[in-house]
Amino acid sequence: QVQLVESGGGLVQAGGSLRLSCTASGDTLSTYAMGWLRQAPGKVPGKEREFVAAISSRGSNTYYADTVKGRFTISRDDAKNTVYLQMDSLKPEDTAVYYCAADRADASNWRGPVRNYLELWGQGTLVTVSS
Repeated sequence: QVQLVESGGGLVQAGGSLRLSCTASGDTLSTYAMGWLRQAPGKVPGKEREFVAAISSRGSNTYYADTVKGRFTISRDDAKNTVYLQMDSLKPEDTAVYYCAADRADASNWRGPVRNYLELWGQGTLVTVSS
């Protein structure tokens, strides 16, 4: 059974940077789109997850939410079965639990309702940005 494990969250001051990692174990995900979603504090767990970024299988295309475009960069290393999210110029409003996900659905569709039905999810990692 495939598991996704995130790491790299923590506390950072506004303007700082963090890099999140998500490693899959149990099978290769090279044919899956992978990405990140987030849920702000106070939201109902499992609901209202906001799309952040996604990358197509083989990494040929990337997609970003408007709120993070130009500040966040998604990448993947299929040899390590890992997807990364480099987050720069962090803002307090970026504070959230960040979830890694993987799915066979095209990464370009992850902004829409399909983001609530993705096949594989990690447990989440908390990012806190202080002002």
